[in-house]
Amino acid sequence: MSALGDLSRKKRKMKKPGRVLALALVGTGLLILGVVTLFLLFGPGAVRGTQVEAPASVIPVAVDFPAPELELTDLNGNTVSLADYRGQVLLVNNWATWCPPCLAEMPELQAYYEAHRDEGFRIVAVEAGEPAGQVREFVEKYGLTFDVWPDRGQKALRTFGNLSLPNSYVIDRSGQVRYTWTGAISREMLEKYITSLLKE
Repeated sequence: MSALGDLSRKKRKMKKPGRVLALALVGTGLLILGVVTLFLLFGPGAVRGTQVEAPASVIPVAVDFPAPELELTDLNGNTVSLADYRGQVLLVNNWATWCPPCLAEMPELQAYYEAHRDEGFRIVAVEAGEPAGQVREFVEKYGLTFDVWPDRGQKALRTFGNLSLPNSYVIDRSGQVRYTWTGAISREMLEKYITSLLKE
């Protein structure tokens, strides 16, 4: 019996290194998969730990439906509504402070806004989830001059029926949603699709 017991213990000892090696290979594979995923989603900056560069912009989908009713509170505690922007071309951008593609597109949105606000273009950036104080700090840090609304209850995401971030909707002067994006937007795409609406 003792010889059989010794043999059984030796077999168990021999199995452990194989099990450890298998777990190490699985772990290494998952690590490589994670790095590749970061690279594909956010570019080389995400892998190096540097600032994320603006990813390639998605192309918007042309749509035509009435803008939904959405009422929130702005950073100054005032009640605000999408209806307040009737007569202007409005881009509603749903984003979050923790979302890399959202952060990457903010300078693009700011630059386009500065170039076209005198033509009746407005942006409402609705931050999905953070407290107003934290959103205000972000706005000041990045020098955003368009309207930013905190939305702790994620009402805007539910209203537009799109939980992916970032997502954006372009509303024309008559209150119709004309384009929708899911993903980061470049300045080039903004110029290509929105500038013509400003002339209508």
